[in-house]
Amino acid sequence: MSLSQSMNASSAPRPFASASVGGVSGLDESSGAEPRSAYLTVERIFGEKSEFKTQKWGPAYWLKDGTGYTTLEKSAAFDDDEVRDLVCYDPATGVREVMIAAANLIPPGQTKPLIIENYAISRDGTRMLVFVNAVRVWREKTRGDYWLLERATGALTQLGGDADPAMMMFATFSPDDQNVAYVYRNNLFVQSLHSGEITQLTQDGNEHVINGTADWVNEEEFHLRHGFRWSPDSRMIAYWQFDTVGVKEFPLVNYIDTTYPKMQHIAYPKVGEMNSACRLGVVNASGGETKWIRSHSDPRNHYIPRMEWASDSRHVFFQQLNRLQNINQVMAADPQTGLAEVIFTDSDDAWVDVMNEWIWIDGGSRFLWLSDRDGWRHLYAVSVHDLSVKRLTPGEFDVIHVAGVDEKNGWVYFTASPDHPTQRHLYRTSLDGSGAICQINPAGQRGTHSYQFSADAQWAFHTYSSFGCPPIVELIRLPDHQVKQVMVTNETLREKLQHLKLGSREMFQVDLGGGLSADAWCIKPPNFDETRKYPLFLHVYGEPAGSTVLDTWGGDNDLWHSMMAQQGYVVMSIDNRGTPMPRGRAWRKSVYRKIGMIAPVDQAHATREILRTRPYLDASRVGIWGWSGGGSMSLNAIFRYPDLYHTAMAIAFVAHQRMYDTIYQERYMGLPDDNEEGFRDGSPITHAHRLQGNLLLVYGTGDDNCHYQNCELLVHELIKQNKYFSQVVYPNRSHSIEEGPNTRCHLYGTLTRYLLDHLPSHSISQS
Repeated sequence: MSLSQSMNASSAPRPFASASVGGVSGLDESSGAEPRSAYLTVERIFGEKSEFKTQKWGPAYWLKDGTGYTTLEKSAAFDDDEVRDLVCYDPATGVREVMIAAANLIPPGQTKPLIIENYAISRDGTRMLVFVNAVRVWREKTRGDYWLLERATGALTQLGGDADPAMMMFATFSPDDQNVAYVYRNNLFVQSLHSGEITQLTQDGNEHVINGTADWVNEEEFHLRHGFRWSPDSRMIAYWQFDTVGVKEFPLVNYIDTTYPKMQHIAYPKVGEMNSACRLGVVNASGGETKWIRSHSDPRNHYIPRMEWASDSRHVFFQQLNRLQNINQVMAADPQTGLAEVIFTDSDDAWVDVMNEWIWIDGGSRFLWLSDRDGWRHLYAVSVHDLSVKRLTPGEFDVIHVAGVDEKNGWVYFTASPDHPTQRHLYRTSLDGSGAICQINPAGQRGTHSYQFSADAQWAFHTYSSFGCPPIVELIRLPDHQVKQVMVTNETLREKLQHLKLGSREMFQVDLGGGLSADAWCIKPPNFDETRKYPLFLHVYGEPAGSTVLDTWGGDNDLWHSMMAQQGYVVMSIDNRGTPMPRGRAWRKSVYRKIGMIAPVDQAHATREILRTRPYLDASRVGIWGWSGGGSMSLNAIFRYPDLYHTAMAIAFVAHQRMYDTIYQERYMGLPDDNEEGFRDGSPITHAHRLQGNLLLVYGTGDDNCHYQNCELLVHELIKQNKYFSQVVYPNRSHSIEEGPNTRCHLYGTLTRYLLDHLPSHSISQS
């Protein structure tokens, strides 16, 4: 950890506040004061014995025929919370059956059952696939070991033959339940469930040629991980191949695990650089030569984020984006010839989004699609026969997500929020576009609602929460949203929250001028006194990848913000233009080619308006913090508006937009040679010479996403400009800065101490 303590040229360096981080001093419980248990601390939120975790449940999956669902529950036969039975429930009657007891999952020669990370049940229900010993690959635990349980005989067998431990990925039953396909060391394999025979389908996988999964940038930006698909007839497998030869590699240096540093090189295409070559292939499940799909474009300058089979196994459908990501072509390929044709095109002057919920209806003759083509994100039905496109959801509102389809009754369910952009509700309309749009979840329920539908859309798991209120999970019957069972109440967490001394909360809108308003939230200190002056502490993200202002449970961050409110801060967050709020295309895409330019203006305008209209806020004490894109926004704020922001804490930021990856940055900014001014003016480092206030930089040196290089570049520039700052470095930590013992607790303790010291507030105990 390195620390440069001076804040600016005019202020002498001061040490971090020495008080107990997040604690409340001077409390005398015997005198009737609030007990210490009423106050949050960093240790209570982020410590090893965190007190405020949500209730664990699942993972739960609906059976293919919709007759029930399976989930994991603690086994009564073992004194270990991690040992779980697989149970099956009938949603109509609530009848519970232990489908597979943990005692059936004890490998030969061992005494303890497998600790299940995830699982799958074969379509006929006779076999269980168990994923164990999971290892994180970039963002998620996608590599590990797989075991197969034969329910009839109780035989438990590890798949993969003599494969090295924890190296298999994405083991998947064939639709006929006769085989399992998986990825091992960047090659595809199929293992027979009868004979155990293993067939290697691809031979060219190595450190550069990746079969059946994705390279770094496609995994990060398109969430493309499971990179192969069984044909419905179980005869073929379609898969992605990425060739990283020629892609420049970025080194990560691990200084802490060995005497001499370890180097890891990642093929990481930065803005304007060469991408991996991407193509799709089809191979027989029994082995043989791959037939490559001819997509009629440069494999290094297109993206194929989604792919799946037609229900009759006669075509492979895929989405293909051009490099600028403003054209998305849906293509149909013949797996026998490799020939492909375009059946639908979506385009935009800015960028188009990938259709994640790719749902087929009418026996595969139509598919559902979300598009901004009329100025709002609406749901369309596209015919593959006559190529007609029919809008199903007219009106001035955005469809956020397709939740499920009930073809029998002709309905499609989706989430939207026409009246409250910060909320998410369930709606329904007809598949032919003739019916009215109606809200399904109770009108009086505020907050954010999400759903996991059964295949027949007669049942769903309904999860909902609101600002400051933990989630509840229910089993509901459709179409009337009847609650059949409450699965998760989080009652223990709710009781703990009730014993805390917390300030009031509000969600509001702030005027941006020009007829625009921004959504925001506010947490006030307990015992709030409007005659006092409070510092304003802002949380920001501000980029197209996410939003901070949602009427939902915010977890640990929310608790930390509440803790800072207990320390005497008014905490707020504002969503500027360009965030993915359901406010129409113009709101979301106004920032095209202007990332880092429009958002700081909106944030500053909103902050000034809040200071003007809320006289209890001290305009001389305004702080801001954010992570990743929010770190960049925090830098842009304090650099561009030194008269407004006095303290900033920037975590895992991008100092210059040319230092980030192709897919994300080019989607919103175009190519650097074509938008040189935008890349320069939107980057925080360009404005570093204007720093006047207190600045804390926090970074993990093992960040594979936003590289530590960004921190070094900014530090170099700040030194050049004779600007003073503080810097805390977490060795070998990734973008999430969570690896290693006590890391999270130390991180938020650092942020807390820095804020208390450099944006001081009177504590609650002194009020």
